[in-house]
Amino acid sequence: MNSDAVVLRRAGDADAHGAADVWLRSFTAALPSVRRAHDDAEVRDWFSRVLVPQYETWVAVTNSGVVGLLVLNVEELKQLYLDPMWCGRGLGDRFMVLAKQRRPDGLALWTFQVNEAAQRFYKRHGFIEVERTDGLRNEEREPDVRYVWQPQNSG
Repeated sequence: MNSDAVVLRRAGDADAHGAADVWLRSFTAALPSVRRAHDDAEVRDWFSRVLVPQYETWVAVTNSGVVGLLVLNVEELKQLYLDPMWCGRGLGDRFMVLAKQRRPDGLALWTFQVNEAAQRFYKRHGFIEVERTDGLRNEEREPDVRYVWQPQNSG
């Protein structure tokens, strides 16, 4: 299936479990060394009770279900996860275009320092590193890095 068959749309309540499952598969594949702070049931509950109803949540959907998600809150890009089978097909780029359209004045985000693929992706999209921490402020206790995108930096 090509990326043209993927629809990006706002998530509804019915998408919460599919989006949570994408998050779980992606986190496991991309971050095998990072301790998860919550079990599968807690993650699904968080998507159902918090992320989908309270944040600007977008999903990428194919005939087979949810294959990616983007969560925005004010100027923060909170979540961007793709099903591992969909990495490298341009879907992340489509989500980034959408995020910048939705937040034309700028975006900020956190990613783990061990997630070098994510760091390369964000740098390629004009994000600049502004801070590194020891991870004591996040639930996983994993060193992280903050990136910021401003329209004038997008090149």
